[in-house]
Amino acid sequence: MDSISIKRSITVRAVVTPAWKEEAERELSNAISTTDKQLGELEKEGQQIVDGVRSQSSNPLDPRVQQQVAQVQEQVAAKRSEFEEQKRNLLQQQAQVRELEMEQIVEQGQIDSFCDLKVGDNLVSKMGVSILVRDGIVEEIDQASS
Repeated sequence: MDSISIKRSITVRAVVTPAWKEEAERELSNAISTTDKQLGELEKEGQQIVDGVRSQSSNPLDPRVQQQVAQVQEQVAAKRSEFEEQKRNLLQQQAQVRELEMEQIVEQGQIDSFCDLKVGDNLVSKMGVSILVRDGIVEEIDQASS
């Protein structure tokens, strides 16, 4: 066998433009809003479960009922902490986006692609590919050279 097709990750870098910044802020604002909604739903569902546990018992002060309520409240608190951490991260990202300067180049993520690899090729060079985009348009394709 002289060649194979391999999967590789390509780094996507973006030039910060007014349109890019606006889109990034909109996506982050939507994610923050979604997280806020999830927090509200969590609190509501948690309270409904607690109310249901208490209403199913003839003695809401029974230690077993209190234990069930405490378990539900612990689960809700753990999930609330996750959502709050997620929201803090999103707010931090939003602040970072606002501080970016125009024409600055930022890493936007990764995409996968396939390439052919044959005997004699430099693997590092084949794997080290990135693309640069401006407002969604590819401006540059960089391949690491060795």
